[in-house]
Amino acid sequence: MRPFRLRSRPAVALVATLTVAAGAVLANTVSAQAAGGCRITYTVQSQWTGGFVANVDVANLGAPLTSWQVAWSFTAGQQVTQLWNGTVNQSGALVTVANTSWNGNIATGATTSFGFGATVNGTSNPVPTAFTLNGIACNGGVDPTPTGSSPSPSPSTSPSPTASTTPAPAASILDQVHTVGRLKTTDASVQYTWPGTYFEGRFRGTGVGLVINDSTNDYVVAVDGTTVATLVTPGQVTHWVRDLANGDHTVRLAKRTESPWAAGEFGGLVPVDGGAILAKPAARSRQIEFIGDSWTAGYGDISTSRDCAGTGVTRNSNADAAFGALTARGLNADYQINAWSGMGMVRNYNGQTPDTTFRTYYDTDLQALWNSTVWPVPSAWKPQVVVIGLGINDFSTPPNAGEKWANFDELAADYQAAYLAFINKLRTRYGAGAEIVLTYPDLSYLTTALADSIQQIVKTRNDGGDARVSSLYYDNNALGLDLLGCDWHPSQHDHQILAATLTRHLATLPITW
Repeated sequence: MRPFRLRSRPAVALVATLTVAAGAVLANTVSAQAAGGCRITYTVQSQWTGGFVANVDVANLGAPLTSWQVAWSFTAGQQVTQLWNGTVNQSGALVTVANTSWNGNIATGATTSFGFGATVNGTSNPVPTAFTLNGIACNGGVDPTPTGSSPSPSPSTSPSPTASTTPAPAASILDQVHTVGRLKTTDASVQYTWPGTYFEGRFRGTGVGLVINDSTNDYVVAVDGTTVATLVTPGQVTHWVRDLANGDHTVRLAKRTESPWAAGEFGGLVPVDGGAILAKPAARSRQIEFIGDSWTAGYGDISTSRDCAGTGVTRNSNADAAFGALTARGLNADYQINAWSGMGMVRNYNGQTPDTTFRTYYDTDLQALWNSTVWPVPSAWKPQVVVIGLGINDFSTPPNAGEKWANFDELAADYQAAYLAFINKLRTRYGAGAEIVLTYPDLSYLTTALADSIQQIVKTRNDGGDARVSSLYYDNNALGLDLLGCDWHPSQHDHQILAATLTRHLATLPITW
């Protein structure tokens, strides 16, 4: 069997401001005079070869603003690829960022922020030195004669919702929909990054609108259990489902793709004329948490070819069709998919980004996003089953020269210790009654270190009195996995087999549903 080739992900610091090159300054504060005065703080939060993530704070020192537009020019060919908490237009070197429909107001003395990811040529990434706010250069002063009004934002590359579809406050959004995903609330939306995050609602009428702001991810929309749309990087938009039979319906929005450093935003449901948003569906009594890497995230699972160079991995990935989602829906369980391609328990694919692993980000709400924090686990989230699939990236390539492990034996020792500590964390969080299932595929073409380690971890837990830890071996050949997904990953055919195999294993466990 061929090795699994997994995407690597750049390590992104959560809060630290890093240095890109000798003498380079990444946090640059310049003051601004714009409709009464402003101050811009531009911070490069992390950088890797070919890209970086930055955050921009906009402090209003003058009269209150009802809309804003920040502009600057890059000097080294940087290109913004994704942006959150705003809408972006880039023409050559000139970048213009305008407010969204929910964050246009900035009171005197208040600050708003937006962040973005961008590409850069090599390592040269000079920070911009001149900014404007609403067309006026920033210099830190206060305009003695503020105009009291602000120019309207210029058109962005993403369509804006109409006035009738302005998102409701975040609290009312969660009153509209059922979700168990890891979220961060803003003034008028909820943000999320983990793959497979879903929202479920009910409505009456002939249609419904879904308010979304996301230029990075893909989504699937289902009504009454039937897929009605696939949204590819929809941008800032209200997506309408129309021409349904008049009556009561359910709607489900699910995030298909991974975006560890770019958040999607959901702004709630909007009824059609004469319709209504109904009480949200009840939470399910069964809960499952899936923890893992690219197999769990659904990397390339809807591709029909192992070579996805032409169409790209992202467009061929669907966490909502991966084995975790299939298993949970088959058991009528709510679920989380907390997965990140290329990440391992102690070692990422081929030893990349050695300073971070999956465990670095497991506790976060928004993974590697600039404003990510520790996710406050709600009391309602108590999964009876936790399924872990971490280890492929640790062991699918031999340790390289310069890594901390000289061989698989040394790697296995650290892997087992970290895994046991991780299980302790889960036990503390979810209690002694949760069933923890450790899954692993066939890596025998290279090493038995993964299989041996998993079996030893389970034995250690069982011998210590924890009988609710078990293992599940995915025998690729015996199960008939074709691995026709991108880069030799499981295909849709394979994920259905994996879901059935996992479901059979769960049926043998004394789960207290």
